Amino acid sequence: MSLYATLEEAIEAAREEFIETAEGGDDEPPVPQQFNLQKYIMLDGDTMWQAEFFEEEGESVECMTMRSGAAAQAIFDGDYDEIEIRAEWINENTLHEWEEGDFQLDPPLDTEEGQSAADEWDER
Repeated sequence: MSLYATLEEAIEAAREEFIETAEGGDDEPPVPQQFNLQKYIMLDGDTMWQAEFFEEEGESVECMTMRSGAAAQAIFDGDYDEIEIRAEWINENTLHEWEEGDFQLDPPLDTEEGQSAADEWDER
């Protein structure tokens, strides 16, 4: 699992990985049909992102499906608004780190950062 500090870095890494692993011919560039995204809150409070592109819809490894079809292609081509993507992210889908490498949908309550995140969560 590769996590990135910015959404832009996550999308760029996903684009590069998709190009490397796509099954298309050498003459035609690969065409993504699905864009997946996942937001993580680390133990130290940092926000990290993971993104994926897939050639077929309905595929997912570790992320939530965000866009498909032409919308996935637009993100792949760099034609996206990061503010819009962030605004559309459903906070209930954010994964919180409980201990190193262990993520859950609810923040841990036994740390100051976790309690702050839980308080923010409850306010929404």
